Amino acid sequence: MADHPNVTLLRRGYDAFDRGDMAALTEIFAEDAVWHLPGRHSVAGEHTGRNAIFAAMGQFAELSGGTLKLGIHDILASDEHTVVLSQGTAQRQGKQFNLRGVDIYHIRDGKIKEFWSFSEDQRLDDEFWS
Repeated sequence: MADHPNVTLLRRGYDAFDRGDMAALTEIFAEDAVWHLPGRHSVAGEHTGRNAIFAAMGQFAELSGGTLKLGIHDILASDEHTVVLSQGTAQRQGKQFNLRGVDIYHIRDGKIKEFWSFSEDQRLDDEFWS
C-alpha cells in the first residue's frame, strides 16, 4: 500500500530540515504558513509566514551549532490532519537535548499551511533553548 501523499510530503520536509535544504523546504511550506511553538524560550511563539518560520528554524540551528536533528518515529495522515511523532536531538553549551515531540499539520494543496509543535517535557525544552 502506498503512503498517503501527506506522509511523503512530511518525510521530504524532515529530511530537508536535517540537511538544511532551504530550497526543498520552500517548495513544501505555503508562503503564508503559520507555526505555533509553545514555550518560554527565545524561539517560542507564533511564527507567521514562510520567512518567519525559516528564521525561527535558523535560530534553532544557530543555538545548537547546527546539531539539531529531527528523527521521525511515525507519521499518521489523513486528508484533514497529519501528525508526526518525532525525536529531537541537539547539543548546546555542554548540554544534551533528546526529547520526543508531536507536530500536528494542516496541509492544503500539497503545502504546509499551519502546524503546532509540542514537546514531551516543555520545561526541559525551555531550559535547553534559553
